[in-house]
Amino acid sequence: MPTVCASYFRPLFSPKLLSDFLFSVLSTCRPLRRPTVFLLSLKRCGWLLALLLVLSACPIIVQAQILDDSTKVLYGARTTRIIREDDVLHDRTEGRVIDTTLVDFPQTRNWYHDSTFFQDLGHVGTASRPLLWRTNTQLGTRLGRNAFDRYARDPATIPYYDSKSPYTFFRFIQGGFGEQVFELSYTRSINKNASVGLAYERFAANKIYSTNSRSGLVEHTNFLFFARFQSTDGRYRALFNYNNVRHNSVEPGGVRYQAAVSNGGAITRPADTGPDDLFGYAEEAPRLTTASNLEHRDGMRLVQTYQLLGRGLTAYHIVDWRRQFNRFRDTQLPQDLSSTDTVYFRLYPERRFSQTATDDRAELQQVENTLGVTGHSETVEYRLYTRQRNASLSTGQLTGNPGTIVELLPSEKYSNTFVGGTAAFRYKIFAVETAAEYKFFNEYMLRGIARLGPLTGEVLSTSYSPTLTQQQFNGNHYRWGSNFDATDQVFRGLNNFDNTKVQQLTLRLDQTLGRQRLQGSVEFANITSLVFYDESGRPAQSGRTLPLLTVSARHRFNVGNFFFDNQAYITRGGDVAELRIPGLIANGKAYYQGYVFKKALFGQIGGEVYYQSTWQPYDYNLSTQQFYVQSRFTSGSYAIADVFLSGDIRTVGFFLKMAYVNQGLGRDGYFPTPYYTGLPRRFQLGVRWQFFD
Repeated sequence: MPTVCASYFRPLFSPKLLSDFLFSVLSTCRPLRRPTVFLLSLKRCGWLLALLLVLSACPIIVQAQILDDSTKVLYGARTTRIIREDDVLHDRTEGRVIDTTLVDFPQTRNWYHDSTFFQDLGHVGTASRPLLWRTNTQLGTRLGRNAFDRYARDPATIPYYDSKSPYTFFRFIQGGFGEQVFELSYTRSINKNASVGLAYERFAANKIYSTNSRSGLVEHTNFLFFARFQSTDGRYRALFNYNNVRHNSVEPGGVRYQAAVSNGGAITRPADTGPDDLFGYAEEAPRLTTASNLEHRDGMRLVQTYQLLGRGLTAYHIVDWRRQFNRFRDTQLPQDLSSTDTVYFRLYPERRFSQTATDDRAELQQVENTLGVTGHSETVEYRLYTRQRNASLSTGQLTGNPGTIVELLPSEKYSNTFVGGTAAFRYKIFAVETAAEYKFFNEYMLRGIARLGPLTGEVLSTSYSPTLTQQQFNGNHYRWGSNFDATDQVFRGLNNFDNTKVQQLTLRLDQTLGRQRLQGSVEFANITSLVFYDESGRPAQSGRTLPLLTVSARHRFNVGNFFFDNQAYITRGGDVAELRIPGLIANGKAYYQGYVFKKALFGQIGGEVYYQSTWQPYDYNLSTQQFYVQSRFTSGSYAIADVFLSGDIRTVGFFLKMAYVNQGLGRDGYFPTPYYTGLPRRFQLGVRWQFFD
């Protein structure tokens, strides 16, 4: 029979767990230049260790642990629950079970906070954009610098925990070209009504076009503090988080064509004459050597709910403060503009403030206050709210030679007022959901969803304004809609774009039959007055309606211990002057899984293939951090095949993976973005460890 130990007085960390925890942090706070070597860095992680030590030094009375006769702790994945903001607003207090599966662990897309298909610059942490069409549903003032969104946590969706014991999560992934993912989080319940936690995350990568394999390309860090509280009677609940993101990315500008190399009259390296000559990787040279993008994001979010009349009427308030700072810098602008390589002119078409260096900056600060009521019963659910958003944008440039920073005063202040609501009715296999939001006085979003068993139909209609970056930009190399009036200290003559309007109809199927699951969708969208970045890298507006059809299918099934997961997206209408979407994106995975060593190890072995059809990919404007359409460069169809071995021993998961094993079969590489090559064949390994006590 299990025995129950009495409550006792103890610190947050046991001595052994604390020592192991601190050693893990110290061993991973700097990027690994070699996969087998851990470099210790107390200086760079001192702030994190200090905070952890403070927590560990605060003894509190905790609930008793339940032990069986062999003193084995009974806590685990099923006793630790994840609670998100959406759960609290819908009064779902039971939480969700932690995902401990291995299926998606080796897949690179799942290492970040957005696992959909993306176009990037060929490496971990580089600028990226979604490959498939996404209808914007965020109304009002938006900065429009989204190239690094994929790597930043959304404060509205971070997980909170209800754990009966301390919970620690550790993840480490290392690749042969310096790609690295590190994550460490710790949370504990103070009592059954409150919990606190910390998380630290780091993405890193080394340069591809460099003979020095230790030269850094990307460094991303994210510190998160979060806390959850509810009253004893459960009527009041609160969620709080503070999020700090720092992303630094070197911008090589792509691969540069090189002239022939000769030695004593003999040519030792022929000249690059076409894209297929640019797959030398470490032998290639970048177009730029001193350019970089820096992005800082800070945010605090507090959500509070209070039941006025039980579950039928709950009042809630959300206050959300965010700051985003972007800076592009190049301290040595190319001087030889007589080169036949015209890419320099596309990178730097003008030099408005300085001929020798660029330092463009933009900072947006905004505060949102949302006040509303919500309620639900077994069949009906509703929410009504009003929201106020206040924002300001500041910019600065490097002027003169050698140049001095001149910070412009904030541009116009922005104030947005919204009203909105949702309503839902559910009965057995039938459900209807509606959502609406209106920004005074010219933007709206309407959504309606109907479900009948495995079938779902959705109608979406929206009208949204262009982003602030599309309306105005004032940098060393580009300028639009940004005539600064020194008298009134405001910008005049913003780009006079109309709202973009989207009418979208989607039909979905999600059916499970035995060991098979079939998911499919047909989505048709009419896009009117789309604001996009044209071939000059500047914003423009389409004068026509763009029809877009996307058909997708995903089939998952198993035959015994063999598992298959195949999906494909077919797009029609995505190859026009304003849009670039591949006609076909497909991904197939097959693996065998089972237990070995008398069920001590659960393992999977298999392969995965990603395929993308021929298209003209978006080019990347590094000084504005925007992807723009182009028709000069065509990326041929390509397939990327990976093989992997993954396993799980109790709470420890791992994988070993050889990525792009088919390199050299047909071609030596591929271009996800014009003149940016994807990574060559390489070895990757990953470890995931979860502690529940």
